Amino acid sequence: MLVGERIRTLREHIGYSQNKLAEWAGISQTHLRRVELGEADITVGHLQLVCDALGITLRDFFAETLPEEDPLSFLSPKQKALLWDFCKSFQKH
Repeated sequence: MLVGERIRTLREHIGYSQNKLAEWAGISQTHLRRVELGEADITVGHLQLVCDALGITLRDFFAETLPEEDPLSFLSPKQKALLWDFCKSFQKH
């Protein structure tokens, strides 16, 4: 499986949109879309950011099976967004 296909598979498995994953990973949505379509490459650093946003390790990324369900699955999308905004507030300081 290609890296872009794997990102899309994992993103959809967890239920994230491209926009949300790009935002959480701190990369542009346009770049993420191009990577998923196989039109652009991704650096190891950006792949690590994507994995962090998905809540998985690089090892999980390259495993043949899908990782366990989102550890925050008990939260509603609104609660996840609020938690994310709260976490982002620490980056500003």
